[in-house]
Amino acid sequence: MTFLPDVSTLLAFTAACLVLSITPGPDMTLFMSKTLTQGRMAGLAAVFGATAGLVVHTVLAAIGVSALLAASELAFTILKVVGAAYLIWLAYQAVRNGSSFALEAVKVRKQPFHRVWLQALGVNILNPKIVLFFVTFLPQFVSASDPHAVGKLLFLGFYFVALGTPICVLMVLGASAFAKFLKSSPAFMRTFDWAFAGIMGTFALKLLVANANR
Repeated sequence: MTFLPDVSTLLAFTAACLVLSITPGPDMTLFMSKTLTQGRMAGLAAVFGATAGLVVHTVLAAIGVSALLAASELAFTILKVVGAAYLIWLAYQAVRNGSSFALEAVKVRKQPFHRVWLQALGVNILNPKIVLFFVTFLPQFVSASDPHAVGKLLFLGFYFVALGTPICVLMVLGASAFAKFLKSSPAFMRTFDWAFAGIMGTFALKLLVANANR
């Protein structure tokens, strides 16, 4: 199966996905907030809406990167270097500002499942940070000279979704305890800030060194 990356690449990507899935951020804030204010069904609707958004980002990123790769291998390499710089910036922001996790402790009227789903889908698709992240993060795991780069980009994107969705569902099912734990455990959250920064920084530096040695 030509779309499968090698074992070492897949293991590295899996580690990154796991850390990203449990690191507090805007998506987690959305579905946890919906769960705590409107119930588990609303939380699950938010998770599935955000997941659908990630699928859209995966397809668009693969199409965009494939078009760039077809136009110029140099342009693809430049994208990866710019992406590496962006990953370093994300690492810096994680260490400097910490995880963005804030819940509104207010009661609101329950919304229909489909409305919450659409809201989460829209928030995810229209978030420029997620667009930039997908376009810069996924290409780090493929080579510009790989004739199967597009297939691997699609596989990695869908793999990210498949790995992260069950984790998010478990968070929704245990939302109250999980939110209380996060809010009462700043040391735990800082640990993940540093883990996130370490993984993003490592990928970025590895890429920059590889390009410098060509």
